[in-house]
Amino acid sequence: MKIILSNGCEMRLEGQTGTFALALSSFMNVAEADVEYVRLIIDASSPAVLPELSLKWSCTAVDVQGLWHPTVERSRGLIPDWRQGFPSRSTSSAPVICLYGNRGNNVLTFACSDVLSPVELHAGLNEETSSFHCSVTLFADPGAPEDHVEVMLRLDTRSHPYYDALKRVGEWWAGLPGCSPSPVPDAAREPVYSTWYSFHQQLSPDAVEAECRAAAAMGCKTVIMDDGWQTSDETRGYAYCGDWRVSADKIPDLKSHVTRIHDLGMKFMLWYAVPFIGKHSQAWARFRDKLLYVSDELGAGVADPRYPEIREYLTAIYEQAVLEWDLDGFKLDFVDSFYAKGDQYLPADGQDTGSVPEAVDKLLSGIISRLRQLKPDILIEFRQNYIGPLMRKYGNMFRAGDCPNDALENRIRTIDIRLICGSTAAHSDMLMWNPRESSAAAALQFINVLFSVPQISVRLDRLPEEHTAMLAFWLSFWREHREVLLDGRLEPQHPELLYPLVTARTTRKWVIAAYHDTVIPVTGDLPELVVVVNGTLLSRLVLELDRDTGPLEICVRDCQGIVTAEYPLNWNSGVHSLDVPAAGVITVQSVTGKE
Repeated sequence: MKIILSNGCEMRLEGQTGTFALALSSFMNVAEADVEYVRLIIDASSPAVLPELSLKWSCTAVDVQGLWHPTVERSRGLIPDWRQGFPSRSTSSAPVICLYGNRGNNVLTFACSDVLSPVELHAGLNEETSSFHCSVTLFADPGAPEDHVEVMLRLDTRSHPYYDALKRVGEWWAGLPGCSPSPVPDAAREPVYSTWYSFHQQLSPDAVEAECRAAAAMGCKTVIMDDGWQTSDETRGYAYCGDWRVSADKIPDLKSHVTRIHDLGMKFMLWYAVPFIGKHSQAWARFRDKLLYVSDELGAGVADPRYPEIREYLTAIYEQAVLEWDLDGFKLDFVDSFYAKGDQYLPADGQDTGSVPEAVDKLLSGIISRLRQLKPDILIEFRQNYIGPLMRKYGNMFRAGDCPNDALENRIRTIDIRLICGSTAAHSDMLMWNPRESSAAAALQFINVLFSVPQISVRLDRLPEEHTAMLAFWLSFWREHREVLLDGRLEPQHPELLYPLVTARTTRKWVIAAYHDTVIPVTGDLPELVVVVNGTLLSRLVLELDRDTGPLEICVRDCQGIVTAEYPLNWNSGVHSLDVPAAGVITVQSVTGKE
């Protein structure tokens, strides 16, 4: 079966259809010129397991600089057609690929409407034809029997910024049935203190409260108590997960501890490794025969959510935690571990669905629904790579995957999340650094995550004085400019170079962060305020203006917020080099705008 797309390319449907009747068609979106939709409809007279099917087509390799997908990380290069594609499912990644040009222009962005089940997208370069062989493979993993399925592909070939193409994909997903994103409470958009890198499993209520007191004074509004609260064992691993009772040796009275945190004006979130039933837990004996698989390395099994008993057990744990300890939210970890292996695809007695993805949807939908009945503004954090469209339905905070002390990786991961997460709050991985770093070098940890919600995880009581001043300044800077940093039009330049220049704009303010020694283009009429952040350890920034500016007031600050220079300026069009301290910032205020 095949159709001809609007650009003249042929799209083929390959696979054994069995008893299913298939229909394949395409249509253009009148509201978005050059956006084409492909609809695949699959019907059967009675429910049956869907066969593996692939939609395949080619795209000419003209003006293609790189490839983006949600889990691309640092590998932005083109891949050959013989290499494996990029898998996604509800709890891992998202079904979208973007091929972009040298100017950051979109060449082809294609996405799939099946955001629940395992899907593989591919765009590999064919050497013989110098074209990309593109494909979307569906139903490769056996699922529950179905008698009617519809799948849509969205193909965008417009030559507009790649980040706009990806933003539109996120908006499209959010409008699909069953994908409406969770509301985002304001608390999800506030700085966070986390105990993980600062304490790991060695938790002490007194020490955590002292850290929270200092963090609150700097502007942090939430603390996440991470792994360690549920066990006296401090050897990592997950053998003691599953019962989720407080370790009395560490935290004799969690409710009182939470109350004292609340008295500081902070929210309190607690970490849970959702799927794990540890071999040393009491839950192990109860559920050892209701597991998807067991990991000896982790010391735990992964609960099978196809059993209603499992879903109810896990959901009730979180409900009881809110009721007993007055929690404000949860860090729900490792949900990407829910998948079937081997004969676990086969249904068993006591299960109400044969589909693991469907069961995970039931579990997570049930959790957020029941928790919202207790606290409408409940906070739910998920960690990269579980940042897809359905995860937006279950949670309101997406955090970058672990990258301790790695400012560049944190920048990459937070921007990657931002590109498709819409209004869901994108959080940095927790910031940490060696206290012997210079304050400017330490500041780069923060500056690299400016366009996300910062999470802090250093021992504040052990920071050098200049580091404390630096952190306090950048937290205050972030809060002052939060609306543009999080809500402005986001323009991350050169994804192939890992976003060396990022801009966020509103009509009244621009924030530009330069992470490389580069010429910063400043085009168009300036708004009332332009903020340019030096994300390097060099002592200058170079700006290129395309027009005269009129009278301006310049203020230069170092990484601790200390003013190092103030002067009036009237820029002409052209290239201008400005002295600015390492990890410092320049504010450019229009005199007319100030008035």
